[in-house]
Amino acid sequence: METDDRLPLSYVAQYGYCPRRAGLIMNQQLWQDNTYTAEGSFQHQRAHDHRIERRGQALTLYEFSVFSDALGLSGKCDCIEAAASPQGAALPGGELRYALYPVEYKHGPLRREPEYEQQLCAQALCLEEMYGVFIPQGALFYIRSHRRQAVEFTPALREATRQTAEALRQLWQAGSLPPPQPGPRCGKCSMKEHCQPDLPARAGGYRQKLLRELAAPAPSKEGGPE
Repeated sequence: METDDRLPLSYVAQYGYCPRRAGLIMNQQLWQDNTYTAEGSFQHQRAHDHRIERRGQALTLYEFSVFSDALGLSGKCDCIEAAASPQGAALPGGELRYALYPVEYKHGPLRREPEYEQQLCAQALCLEEMYGVFIPQGALFYIRSHRRQAVEFTPALREATRQTAEALRQLWQAGSLPPPQPGPRCGKCSMKEHCQPDLPARAGGYRQKLLRELAAPAPSKEGGPE
């Protein structure tokens, strides 16, 4: 697969959050920051002051480019912790072989977000394809709470990640926009203005009102006021 055919790896989390949101960003080229996304971008920028750190036989790589032809994705890992291991990967700039542990930075308090786990798993699948190694787990690091959450790359998570990547591919090829799915997440979504998730409901209510008015019998003219 050519590089231009690969979709941004970050779209995995966008689709997991809301397929319509992913469609707006991917197929209609729309994006709008709000307080939550702007804070996240700022915290990500602060987290990437150094690209490579060396401590003894260990490396920490920031903004490391990855890709997968099998998934049709490419992007960057926020951070990869690489510990020396004879069965590990031979990394650019490294003198040894290393076991890889991807870490994805997120803002806000520690919490469980399946779409974040899929995004992290997609990074691991990319690394496995690139270096022919097995990566059993990684971590999500929540910057505000300064805590990390370990994520095991189970067969179920791997399969869910592959299915999301395929759904993204189909959505991109169709060039379509999924219907809105109004819910609690809409309130914090930076794309709410473009999405207008409650518009179909309002339009449907107006249509039903018109149908009721058309079906109602016409008022009788007999016995009316003189």
